Formats: sequence, C-alpha cells, structure tokens
Amino acid sequence: MTDDTAGVDAAEAEAPPRSQEPADIARRLEAILMIIDEPQSLVSLAAAVGAPVASVRRAIEELVADYDGDRSGPRRGFELREVGGGWRFYVREEHDDLVAEFVNGQAPSRLSQAALETLAVIAYKQPVSRSQVASIRAVNVDSVVRTLLARGLITEAFTDPETGAINYRTTDALLGHLGINSLDELPPISPLLDDGSAGFEGETIR
Repeated sequence: MTDDTAGVDAAEAEAPPRSQEPADIARRLEAILMIIDEPQSLVSLAAAVGAPVASVRRAIEELVADYDGDRSGPRRGFELREVGGGWRFYVREEHDDLVAEFVNGQAPSRLSQAALETLAVIAYKQPVSRSQVASIRAVNVDSVVRTLLARGLITEAFTDPETGAINYRTTDALLGHLGINSLDELPPISPLLDDGSAGFEGETIR
C-alpha cells in the first residue's frame, strides 16, 4: 500500500456515515433536486444522498404529499413530478404563464451569442437532448436552454423513456421571429460546421 492510497483510505474511514433518519434523507434529497436539470431515477438519487432506494422512495412520497398540501401545510407553487422514470421539480401548470411573464420581463430583449448558437443547434438537429447540444458546442448549455425555454423559442418535445433525457424542439414562435413558415426554409447548414454526429454514437445521455 502506497502512502497516497493509505491517505485516501484513512480519509474514507474518517468520513462520518450519513444519517439514515427519514427527515435527514428528505433534506438531502431536496438539496439535490434543487439543482438538477434532468429527471433523476430513484437509484441515482439514492446514490447521491447515500441512502437505500426503499428509503428514498418513501422520502419522495412524503415530499410529494408535502408539496401537494396533503400534510396540513400549504400547497406549493411547484411540484415534485415523475417524468420518464425520473424525478424533478416543476412549476405547477397553473403558474406557467406567470413564470414565463416574469422571466421574459427580466430577460434582455436580445439573445446572447451563446443563446443564438444553442438555438441554431436545436433548430438544425431537433429533436435533440441537452447533452447532445453540449457535445456540439463543447460547453455547458444548461442556463442557455433555460433561457430559450423561458423565451418560448424552444419546448420539451419528449422524454427518452430509457435515459430520462429531455429532447427539445423549436416552437412556432421562433418561426415568427425568423419570418419563415417552416424549418425547411432555413438555409443549408455550413459543411464546415461540426454537427457533433461523431459524438452521438455510443454516447451515454444523462
């Protein structure tokens, strides 16, 4: 055993085990759910919070009931919803227009260069997942995708049942902004532009 290996083993041995109390598991789940952009399976969430899958399932059920107002508390403006075998926070449907109005009011009138590039990728490759767009642009596109969703230029097309990855497509609003009737009217994509297709084969979409 090398000194480096011994140091790692010692650090792992000193790390205190995570509490398995239901309330503690629920709090850790909330922390993870607050930052994810794609639905996560029970197995993934269990690994993230260091708790058995059965305990995480019970905690999820309790959180859903809590947010829905079934535990004597108020019904929240968001919900914990299962989509494509994974769990994620969503704004409740009745508040979609309110949130869109607020975000549009806060957003600048013009899209950034990063947003325009991401929108172009989605327009030409749709339906396409967030990870595929990131593969093409070689950068993280999470915040940009959220901006395009809020501006109504793209929408969720479907969720892959196997991976849980959300696939996106452009909306009619984009056609209106571009002054075209169909995506067929888009100019041919430059042959010099890497379309990222080589990166799609064998890619694990998360």
